[in-house]
This record gives sequence, structure tokens and C-alpha cells, in this order.
Amino acid sequence: MPVLRRRLLPAQRARLELRPGDRVLAALTLADGTEAVATRRALHVLSGDATARSPWSDVEHGSLDAETRVLTVTWVWGTTSRLEFPDDRSAYAFTQTFKERVQQSVVHARPVSLPGGGRASVAVRRDEDGELFVQVMGATETDLQDPAAALALDAAERQVRETVGLPA
Repeated sequence: MPVLRRRLLPAQRARLELRPGDRVLAALTLADGTEAVATRRALHVLSGDATARSPWSDVEHGSLDAETRVLTVTWVWGTTSRLEFPDDRSAYAFTQTFKERVQQSVVHARPVSLPGGGRASVAVRRDEDGELFVQVMGATETDLQDPAAALALDAAERQVRETVGLPA
């Protein structure tokens, strides 16, 4: 299925403040009238006069409820946002682009079992400029001062750094 793109009006495009090398991949108007725009480097949400710009590496993952057409975006800091799509084909194209951009930002990830049954993931991700960095996700309810948790996360970080050739 081809990716559907909606042409943005010049005023909308200017609000994106696209950086060099960035371009619009998909855009649509959400059910509440908010504009969602996926570019190569970031997710943009235009609501009223406000514009929120989030690099793809800030997104832990997204989950689409096909029945309600709501994409729940889970951010790496543990909060969520809900994007309710209109009932049309552009929602599918947007979610596909969303998924591809988030996956593109992940170079390598390793799940980690934490004390007390918690789970986290340590990942090497690509920032919007292509630079690699290490990110811990999903450990929001874990006491990172706990020596056992810190030890498990440190070991996972060493392993993912080694796997992709980053210095320790």
C-alpha cells in the first residue's frame, strides 16, 4: 500500500521549523482537529497555536487500538499520549510511518530483568542527527539507586555498547 501524504499548508509547514535534511513523510488531521505530522526526524503535533516536536528517540513505542483508532504513544520517560485518528485510510499510512521511524531510531536493544520482577530495556538509539546514544526504557518504577538494579542495567549497557562498537 502506498504511503498517503497530505500536503501541508504553507503556514502549517512553517510551524514545523524543519531542520536541514528533514522532510514531511505523513500528515493528517486527528479527530479533535489537531494536526499530526511525521517527518524523518521527529513527530510534530500542531494544536491551536502550540507546536510540540518530539524526536523519534523520545518514543518508546506506540500501540494502535484498531477499534477506537487511538494510537497510544508511550514516551521513554513513562508517560503516554493519545492520538485519535479519523476514520479514513490516512490513519493506516500514518501509523505505518510512525512505526518505521521509531524502529529506525533503535539500533540494538536488550531486555533486562530487574529485582522485584521489573523489566527494562537498554537500547542504543539514533538521535535525530544520527548520533548513537544509550537509553534505558521501561524502568520508571524501579529504584535505580538499588545496587542490584544498577548492576543489571550497567551490565546490559556494557553489552549493548560492545555489540554496536561504542566505547564503554
